[in-house]
Amino acid sequence: MKISRPVGVSTCCVPNPDGALLESLARAGVACAELSLGGEAYADFPSADFARHARDCGVRIRSFHLPFWTPETIDPASLDADVRRRTAALHARLLGVAAGMGAGFAVVHPGLEPVADAERAERLARSKESMAALAEVGAREGIVVCLENLPRSCLGNRAAELASILACDPRLRVCFDVNHLLGESHADFLARLGPLVATLHVSDYDFVNERHWLPGEGKIDWRALADGLDAIGYADAFTYELPFRGYPKSVARDRDLVPEDLVRNAREIEARADLTVHGAGGLDGLPMWP
Repeated sequence: MKISRPVGVSTCCVPNPDGALLESLARAGVACAELSLGGEAYADFPSADFARHARDCGVRIRSFHLPFWTPETIDPASLDADVRRRTAALHARLLGVAAGMGAGFAVVHPGLEPVADAERAERLARSKESMAALAEVGAREGIVVCLENLPRSCLGNRAAELASILACDPRLRVCFDVNHLLGESHADFLARLGPLVATLHVSDYDFVNERHWLPGEGKIDWRALADGLDAIGYADAFTYELPFRGYPKSVARDRDLVPEDLVRNAREIEARADLTVHGAGGLDGLPMWP
């Protein structure tokens, strides 16, 4: 049986999320949002007002993306104990903010890149210590901490390695970013970690690097992926993490995206229908970074 999932949108879709964004999401039929900001923006963000406006609009703040970059390095897997302590303090404080906004899930990157091969084992050990401590804070705040699978040399760039980090605490879950897999298939990832998937980041890519394109603009087999999500019984938010304005050097569209495009896209995926795109999609000959 095909599962119908509520549509979610990450606030990273626009540079400065505000009440107007929430109103546009509500009009389009988006059910929930993930608060995701630039690294420095969390300090001054009016979280209480934003959450209040979301409730008034009928958009649930379901998840909260913890920062993974600020001018002062934020890295739970750093080999520098001071950096790890600073990261832990910031993440713990923001879990309290997330709880105050009504979020039930927090997404975290288990480490910062690049990761040298010679340092990988030690960084994994430090990440496990940090993630276990974060899971404890999350439990106190009533929030499920979800580790995001990451691309390139990042920690958790394959299901087996992410599973080894998750093993540090049974309360940890997975945020499955479907455009981050560069070394294994979506089917293989779900076969290993499917029961632990608690939230999604949805976008498309070219299998060369993460791109955060609209599904249909890249190479993911969305019928197969939808079947895979159904098979693991995932029935919660289908949360898009992509910019409304395309990156000119990596994707060609005839117009900017609007929330209605994402809702239609989700329903097309659910129906296993052909996907509507706006323009040429991903461009050929891209460098590793746009």
